[in-house]
Amino acid sequence: MRLLLVFLFSIISHQLGAWGFYGHKKINEIAIYTLPKPLFEFYKLNAKYVIDHSVDADKRRYIMEGEACRHYLDGDHYEKAAPFDTLPHFYKDAILKYSEDTIKAHGIVPWYIQTVMYQLTEAFKIKDYLRILKLSADLGHYVGDCHVPLHATSNYNGQKTNQVGIHGLWESRLPEMFENEYDLFTGLAMYNEQHVNAIWLAYGQSFTLVDSVLDMEKKVSQNFSESKKYSFEKKGGTTVKVYSKAFSEAYQQAVGTMVEDRMRASIVMLGSLWYTCWVKAGQPDLTDLKDLSLPEEEPAPKGVQPAKGHED
Repeated sequence: MRLLLVFLFSIISHQLGAWGFYGHKKINEIAIYTLPKPLFEFYKLNAKYVIDHSVDADKRRYIMEGEACRHYLDGDHYEKAAPFDTLPHFYKDAILKYSEDTIKAHGIVPWYIQTVMYQLTEAFKIKDYLRILKLSADLGHYVGDCHVPLHATSNYNGQKTNQVGIHGLWESRLPEMFENEYDLFTGLAMYNEQHVNAIWLAYGQSFTLVDSVLDMEKKVSQNFSESKKYSFEKKGGTTVKVYSKAFSEAYQQAVGTMVEDRMRASIVMLGSLWYTCWVKAGQPDLTDLKDLSLPEEEPAPKGVQPAKGHED
């Protein structure tokens, strides 16, 4: 029975995704308020779409081949510590050095953010309304993932250190429990000519936090028995095993502002990357796009196999 509960808890943790639905939506929402006019006016008018569709990428990862690897990068496969000065910062160079199969097997999130930025810039140039919004929502998702320490390691859910479930604890349980204590309003977005370096710096910062995320959980766990560490809660009519409130509070105290800081960094980077794409596109006037109709849901891809990679 104990093994079954651990297995079910692992599945639940994996299904939460980085930041959970709450976190991804909150990052996309507040990033809008970092934007200068007139870009702010466009995104504010379309806020519902950009927020609601911030989790589309997680929905696709279980049904769309090639999606899962876009959410993470196993930095420990390549280097032991940041900065990542031997790992090429451009995808084509990384393929030449390691092969595309190797790269995709260990994740591509910093490279894929660059791809989405290029696509978004092109969408701005031709003022493709729906594509701008879809890519903006997706960019927010991948930027958020890039700021999560457990998306920077092959030990993404503590499965190598007997800490299965830590993924959901750090990225979903804490933000949902302590959202009212987080100050997520940041400074204004800025145009960033060196955005590639900024992306890799953000990823490197995530990588440097991996040991702390894991070590703090081990330290806090020493003060909790199995029955005190976990509890059961109802979610959507189903009773699920979760980290107890007492344990979550102790872990939150141990990591301090780490989760809040990574969310804040995600928010200001996302706003800056949206703004950078728009500037690179020539700062097109978007006021005539505000009255177009939008589909409520993105249709699911058909005829594809489940994605492989981090099951989080």
